[in-house]
Amino acid sequence: MTEPIIVDDAGDPRLAEFRLNERGLASRAEKRDDSGAGLFLAEGDLVVERALDAGCVPHAALVDADAIPDVAHRLGATGAPVFAGGDGVRRMVSQLGMPQPVIALFRRPARPMAEQLAADTRRLVVVEGVDNPANVGAIVRNASGLGWDGLLLDHTSADPLARRSLRVAMGTAFQLPHARTQRLTSVLTTMSADPDVDLLALTPSARATPIDAVEPAGEGRRRAIVLGSERDGLSDDLLGLATPVRIPMSGDVDSLNVAAATAIACWALR
Repeated sequence: MTEPIIVDDAGDPRLAEFRLNERGLASRAEKRDDSGAGLFLAEGDLVVERALDAGCVPHAALVDADAIPDVAHRLGATGAPVFAGGDGVRRMVSQLGMPQPVIALFRRPARPMAEQLAADTRRLVVVEGVDNPANVGAIVRNASGLGWDGLLLDHTSADPLARRSLRVAMGTAFQLPHARTQRLTSVLTTMSADPDVDLLALTPSARATPIDAVEPAGEGRRRAIVLGSERDGLSDDLLGLATPVRIPMSGDVDSLNVAAATAIACWALR
């Protein structure tokens, strides 16, 4: 393995890519490219290790020069440049008060098309209009941890490979296949026509079925949970395709944060 390249200046041009914002790492068009285009940034040993385990290809890394993490050897073995800097350099480059021992840039991997993912999964989480990357990261972690096997997002939802999403999800996005689409209504219309698929839409409506009254999925049946944004909820088009389900609430609270609601739904409807 090539030894890490020591860098003493946070302004070193070789570190410029680590300071790019989300759009600089991957343009809107690149994020919509199912074949894989652009870069994503992973922070921390666990997230970087999970990216490597999933076969993601590293582009470059920046590690702690005073305590080089073990994962630096794996990164270096791929041929990607591994830079090493002290706390001050890494703090200025990463713009984090407490810099991680490793941050790495990876090439964005290919992902399944929405129609393929919808056809291949038994337990699918579907998200419309959830544009907060922290919420998307929590949804990823909930779905992965509770045994769901796919995530389908519309094009207005946050990217599961966004920096903050990955940090919240602790790298579980690499374990959960996901797809993004501008044709979400069309994909769910096809699913709703399949007699072996249960589409369940979370909504605070009092007319919806309480979640604990939903019958378990029968043998061989597939199931999808559909969730919308906290501001607007699901669109009428999607609500019209699914059975409305609600989490019973107490007092004057009408609903939960979408990430918390996903955790309950993934557990109750698994």
